[in-house]
Amino acid sequence: MAAIAIVITPMAMAIPASAATNQTVTVWQWNVSGYVMNDGSTTNGMVDGLVASILNRDADLVALNEICWDQYKEVQARLAAAGWPLTSNYSRFESALNVCGGFGNAIFSRRPLGTADRISLTVDPQDNGEVRSLLCAPVDSTRLRFCATHLTPYSMVNTQLNEVRAQLEAWDDAGDTVIIAGDFNTEPHYDRLNSWYAASANTTINPGNWGRFRELDDTDPVCLGYGEGTTNKTDNGKCGLGSKIDMIFIPESRFANNSRFGDSLAISQACGGACSDHRVYYGTATVTVG
Repeated sequence: MAAIAIVITPMAMAIPASAATNQTVTVWQWNVSGYVMNDGSTTNGMVDGLVASILNRDADLVALNEICWDQYKEVQARLAAAGWPLTSNYSRFESALNVCGGFGNAIFSRRPLGTADRISLTVDPQDNGEVRSLLCAPVDSTRLRFCATHLTPYSMVNTQLNEVRAQLEAWDDAGDTVIIAGDFNTEPHYDRLNSWYAASANTTINPGNWGRFRELDDTDPVCLGYGEGTTNKTDNGKCGLGSKIDMIFIPESRFANNSRFGDSLAISQACGGACSDHRVYYGTATVTVG
């Protein structure tokens, strides 16, 4: 299958310049396995737990991977019923595969979202027709831009990582504060993330970095430079506490201070068993916008 062309679009003039402000944001991410483990259901407990966790963690920005269209609409309705959005224009969806009415990534924001960028990534032939993407939108007409992605676990993952990074760096160069959350199918210490992590993130566990981003859990003292596991595995990963492939990245230069954290939560068993093979992952940071 031919690769899909990627156009790097800084869009420097898309949002008017304004005085810089510091904003504290809580980002919440989950690969929900909406089709494989939940069969597209909106009533088996997965959506209940998802919405409850978003509200309990007082999230500002939410990224979902592997969510089916009906599940996305149900989350949208539940958050609206809970009074969570400040506007009706608060979510975006991008399908990756034609199953369960559409299956892919979604983002939600407590503040209005602008026009979404939906950037298709190079197709991996082992993905059986699934088109991976980068889904992003500006938040509340500011220079804050929120993105979600879910990369292939196969041979094209390095290509997709480079495509996503190039686009984020273009927006960063244009003056946007970019936050990205998602399933990268890559562990922090893999060489292919050296171009993502800033050199300040270098540790014995995760050396050789030269990029511009920091990950919200990379200061976890239990596994410094790596963070907590985010999958259903509990005895692998760099520190033997589970593999971490879900990430929340922000350019290091955009942090307003060093007060940030990331945390993964136990997988709910309320779906007739495990609700997903990934843990909910969330974190908080204060960033400079504008």
